[in-house]
Parts: sequence; structure tokens; C-alpha cells
Amino acid sequence: MPVGPTTRRRQLGADLRRLRELAGLTLEEAGARVGISKATLSRYETKEGVVKWPAVDALCREYGATDEERLALVELAKGARIQGWWRSLADPIPESMNLMLTLEDEVVREDHYACMYVPGLLQTRAYAEAVHRASEVQCGEREVQHMVDIRMKRQELLERQDPPHIWAVIDEAALRRRVGGPEVMREQLKHVLTMAERSRITVQVLPFDRGAHAAAVGSFAVLRGQAPELDVVYVDLLGGGLFMEKPEELERYKLAFEYLSAQAMDFESSTDLIDRISKET
Repeated sequence: MPVGPTTRRRQLGADLRRLRELAGLTLEEAGARVGISKATLSRYETKEGVVKWPAVDALCREYGATDEERLALVELAKGARIQGWWRSLADPIPESMNLMLTLEDEVVREDHYACMYVPGLLQTRAYAEAVHRASEVQCGEREVQHMVDIRMKRQELLERQDPPHIWAVIDEAALRRRVGGPEVMREQLKHVLTMAERSRITVQVLPFDRGAHAAAVGSFAVLRGQAPELDVVYVDLLGGGLFMEKPEELERYKLAFEYLSAQAMDFESSTDLIDRISKET
């Protein structure tokens, strides 16, 4: 997987904080030594805002980093300025979607629990249009098509030579909810079955008869980076989404996904059920 600007930025922040703490310096002390404010250094470490690579170089020297560590972090700082394809779009996109696209462009694995709709990466265009028309009731047709275009563009990451592993646990309710009508729904279910045949896509169904489970509050996704400290949880909310990366939050959702996967049907039984539902639709 490519190492994109957000991964670089987050890794840089984590490494700068680690080196500072190893050096036994406070934010104020470290900032004073290289001529930047405590607030600026805090933003560097919390992965917010633009980073100037000369400041990173100076910090590494003050922290006693090895030449190898220093040069690696300077390269991370320089690479963090690269922008993704979505930055050039003529029409603006919601900030939560902006961050999702940035993170998703760099993940190695995504764990999705979907209780309302089929996960976006597995949606057909007709199904995605129906979802957006229903959820974005204040948007016109142009805005709906713009968001659907972005969703379809997102799916191109599945066509990479080394795509991320997508693991989806889909509630039976999402498979039986007739989004867009019978024809749209049949096409969507068949598409899920086709995608499930890929080696890096895993689909499980959580059937009604399994009863209560670990994520009854709603859909979520765990976006996994190239290192555990780069993982992020995304939770669906009305009108947007919430991103969480505190260790305790990550652990809670990762554990919930493990329970959901264990409670769901196995892969073969899941595809059998999806096929049966498609014939009933």
C-alpha cells in the first residue's frame, strides 16, 4: 500500500512526541530550543496543521535522534504536503468525507460493521444513488450525483495491485431493506456476492436469529494503518461522521468487531444467505 500524506503526518507526530519524551523535555522546553511556540509543537505532535521540515530537523537534533531517524522524519515532513485526487474536485465535499478519503487512501485493512446499508465500498451506483437521495433530503440531484461520483471513485482502491483487505460484517436487516426497489436491490446483492469472491474481501452476515450483539448502537468502521498507532475508528452519524483514535476507543471498537465476526455466520453460509435473499427480493 502507498504511504500517503495523512499516514506520514500521523507517523511524524507520534515519532516526534516519542523522541521528545525520551529526551525528557516538555513541549515548552523543546519549542524554546528551536524557536517555535509550545502551541506549534503541540500541533506537530497531535498531527494538526502544516509542518515545516527545517523545524523537524532542528527538533531531531535537540532530541538526540540518530542521523537515520532524523533524515527519515524530515522525509515524512516533506511528504506530508502531498495531496490526494479529491483535493482537485471542483465541488466541495463535507469535511468528514474529506478525512475519510484521506485515511482510506492509505489503509491496509478496513473492518466494517453495517447495520443499515451495504458498506459504501461494496455499493453499486444505483444503490448508492438511492441511499443518498434518502439521506440527503435537502440536496438537489446535482449534489446527489456529486456524492455518488465520489463514492464510485473511492471504490477504485479495490482495483489496486495490492488493495487493502476489506472485512465486512453486514446485518441481515441491511440486506433485506429494499433500497431503490427490487431490481436495484437484486443487482446490489449480486454485486456483494461477486465482490465476496475476491481474495481480499471478506463478507459475513449477522442474521436476525443471533439476537443481541456488541454493536446494536450503529454502523462503524475500523480503518487500520501500517502501524497500530495509525488506526482510526469511523462512526456513522446523521449528517456526517465521527473519527476516534484514542487507545481506549480503538480497543473498544476493535473488540466489538471481533465479537461481531465471531457471532456472524461463516463465509460460505453468509454467501448462501445473501443468494437466498436476492432470489426472494
